[in-house]
Amino acid sequence: MNTETATFGGGCFWCTEVIFQQLKGVISIKPGYMGGQREHPTYEQVCTGATGHAEVSQIIYDPEQLEYRELLSVFFKTHDPTTLNRQGNDVGTQYRSVIFYHNEKQRLEAWDFVRVLSDEEIFDNPIVTEIVPASTFYEAEDYHHNYYNKNPNQGYCVAVIQPKLQKFLKNLH
Repeated sequence: MNTETATFGGGCFWCTEVIFQQLKGVISIKPGYMGGQREHPTYEQVCTGATGHAEVSQIIYDPEQLEYRELLSVFFKTHDPTTLNRQGNDVGTQYRSVIFYHNEKQRLEAWDFVRVLSDEEIFDNPIVTEIVPASTFYEAEDYHHNYYNKNPNQGYCVAVIQPKLQKFLKNLH
């Protein structure tokens, strides 16, 4: 099977992971860190904002079943791309809106997608999403993997992730 990789930062990776898990054609998702200066950062280090990394979800998908453009659509529908370095109560550069492209085709599609959203004034404020080349991906610690599904009753999951997931699922069908 031919696979491709997409990497997005749209706030807390617990939120983005569970959203992308819902899509047919997604083979695997790993939470992690990208875009910073420190090698092998820990969650605690990234949370300080000092490493420069964003929390990301790295998605391996089957392009025969799922197009990159569809991933972009989900990405932009499930976070606020107009707030600089924040998503809701999560504040800091680690929560920035960012697309890490893995090839020229992804770069062009991402820029085109943002241009269309901007031209159509989909959002009330300008899109601040960074579109930058993928760099070294550092996989997050094991306890972050599949976090929502393992901890659905945890406070953050109930208050933040559940409503976001329910809204997404309602609009998916």
